[in-house]
Order: sequence, then structure tokens, then C-alpha cells
Amino acid sequence: MSDKSTATIARLSTVDGAFHQHLDALLDWEGVSDKAVQARVEEILADVKRRGDSAVVEATNRFDRLSVESMEQLCLSPEQLKKAFDGLPTEQRNALSAAAERIKRYHERQKPSSWQYEEADGTVLGQKVTPLDRAGIYVPGGKAAYPSSVLMNAIPAHVAGVREIVMVVPTPGGVLNDLVLAAAHLAGVDYVFTIGGAQAIAALAYGTESIPRVDKIVGPGNIYVATAKRAVFGQVGIDMIAGPSEIMVVSDGQTDPDWLAMDLFSQAEHDEDAQAIFVSWKADHLDAVEASIERLLPTLEREDIARASLQRRGALILCQDQAEAIELINRIAPEHLELSVETPGDWLDDVRHAGAIFMGRHTSEALGDYCAGPNHVLPTSGTARFSSPLGVYDFQKRSSIIHCSPDGASELGKIASVLARGESLTAHARSAEYRIID
Repeated sequence: MSDKSTATIARLSTVDGAFHQHLDALLDWEGVSDKAVQARVEEILADVKRRGDSAVVEATNRFDRLSVESMEQLCLSPEQLKKAFDGLPTEQRNALSAAAERIKRYHERQKPSSWQYEEADGTVLGQKVTPLDRAGIYVPGGKAAYPSSVLMNAIPAHVAGVREIVMVVPTPGGVLNDLVLAAAHLAGVDYVFTIGGAQAIAALAYGTESIPRVDKIVGPGNIYVATAKRAVFGQVGIDMIAGPSEIMVVSDGQTDPDWLAMDLFSQAEHDEDAQAIFVSWKADHLDAVEASIERLLPTLEREDIARASLQRRGALILCQDQAEAIELINRIAPEHLELSVETPGDWLDDVRHAGAIFMGRHTSEALGDYCAGPNHVLPTSGTARFSSPLGVYDFQKRSSIIHCSPDGASELGKIASVLARGESLTAHARSAEYRIID
């Protein structure tokens, strides 16, 4: 696949005639599954829609190895969430609170305002911004616990003014994570249900006897969750279909290669399908980063996952210069982009497609995952070409305001009449014509 490779990660060069073919193969990812998984998800969705709580309980017992009898056993009270927060070690409680405050402060700057303006004839036009009534947040569980995902999903909803926030989180084997529960308390979550998978998405989308129906579902999950979110879209809103985590690091050759290797690992350790790509126009720098990868990989607690990720979807890419590196950035449209270069600000105008941009040698992607402030729910699989990070705007909607004065209605009616009759929609035309002042 490459002009040079190790057992751990592929080496590619842009001058290789097959480079673009190899890159396409690395980037290829379909976030939703085969027909067998889709059929299973559709069956679960239909069952929950039909039988409500009973179907959710049965599916949760089956898939999460539980033996509960009712939804009451899968619902956590506000008192339980507060107890989890109060019971954290001081260092964890302070870190979680500091992260929450930074995330809140950043997202408060995103809040859009309603606006209006008046035309000369007295007609008023404008836009009214309204928060959603109820949002559903899916928090992954299983391979790892993600209190940071609770903060990143719930705090923007809270800042947006959402009236109720409903969180679902799977607890395989019945194991609760106190950090996740503490984060839910800190972020102002109203309801927490310990359910996951397609059954949780169905419950949020359709509502059950115990779980209120939401207006929008946000948050990443496994392939069953992604498939279910796509299936219920239209009945509820969704944020995105999230693929595996990605990082692209570009370096000018002056950053410590150990730092860069660990930055690549920070995403590779998420799961075996995560993607870590390193780009430089300095061949000896690629050699140094590769050596750091080989030396440091065995020191990771999640070595097996990170190694599989690097072998399946990782790459060290030698390009010709900064201009070609920028071309690669915009071609790949990475979820996370690290510009580990001397003057990252000089690159910014040319970077068109990236979920989040980490600028300079000291700005590791991990800081963005937890506490920098901007949201870590980002577009993956090249969708940064047309999508944005999760934010306050995802939990609000906009209504147009049109208030015509008599003179304004008369003048607009003349224009509308001509256009409506041109479309042969005479009721439209006559409706507008009634308001025309002779």
C-alpha cells in the first residue's frame, strides 16, 4: 500500500502514482451498516414504538446483560446524580467543574439573538430564535465512560434555553460510572435513563410511558445507534451521523516527535476504526515520528486498540511543501486538525474544511476533548466540508417574522400577483390581490 511501511502504520508519499487511490482507501468509511444490522434496528424501533417501556426493558436486559423488571429500575433520580458528584475525589470534582465552566463560557458567546427591522412603508420583517422544548442526549458506554460527552452535549442545550434535557447512557452489566452521573448533575440534565443502543434512540424518538419524546437527539454511539438515528430522522432532529474519531496532524519538523506520536495515539486509542494521519514535508521528521510510535505504543494501557487503529486506518504522509499539506487538509476535511507549525495563523485562511483546528505546538487535541471550551462533538468522515461542531444553534430554531402595513401589503401584493399567476396558482394571486389598495 505504500512506498515504505512497518507492521504498525503505513508510509505514503504524494509523489507515488497510486497515492490518491491509497488515500481514498484509507478514508473510506460508511457510518451506517449492512442490511442485516439495518433490519435488526428496524425491528427494535418498531417494537419500542408499539410496546413502549416493555420493549425497552426487554432489549436492555438482552443487550446489556441486565435482569430488570421495569423502567423504574433504569431511571436515575436527581438525588443519585448529586450524590455521585458530591462523592467524587476533590481533584476530579474540581476538574469536572472547571471544564464545565469553560464549556459554558464559550457556548454563551454562540447565542444568536432575535432581530427585526422596519421598512419605509411600515412593514416589519425579522427572525425569532426559540429553543427546543426537549433534547435527548446519547452518551456512549461500554469500552469507555465519557463524562466529557455529557458536558459537551448538555451544556450547549442548557445555554440555548432547552426546557428539558433527557440523557440515555448504556450500563452493560449494570456498572454505573460516577463521573458520568456527576457530569449529568453539573450540566443540568433533567432525566437520566440507563439504556443504550437502538432501543434508547427509539424511546427518545417516539416516547414511552416513562421516557418523554424529544425534539432532537444528539451524541455519538456505535453502529446500531448511528443506524437508528438515521432511521428516526424526520420524526425528530439529529445532530449528525458520527463516524469513528479522526485526527490529522501537520508538522513543519520542529515539534518533538514524542509529542506528535502521543497526539496520534490520543485518537487511535478510542477504537479500532479510529483514524490518525500525520503529514510533513520533512522525511527525516516522519522517520522520527515513526520511531516514537514504535517506542511509545507498547507503553499505552490501550495498546491493542491503538495498534489496530494505526494498522487499519493510520498513515504517515510525506508531502512536498506547505501548499500540498493544505491541499491534503482540505481533501481529507478532518474532524480534528493539529497545525503543529511555527506560525499556524498564516495557515488559517487557506484551511477550508476541518471540524476543529488546534493551532501551534502546545495545543494538543486532548485539551479540546475535555476543557478548552469549544465543543468536541465534531463532523467526521469528511463531513466537515458541509457540517459544523455541535453548538447552541443546534438546540434552537428560527422563525421568520412578516408584519405588513397596509401600504406594504399593497405593494408586495402586486409583485406576488404577477409571480403567482406565472405559476398558475390563482388562489395565491387572488389572496394577494385582495390586499392591493386601488
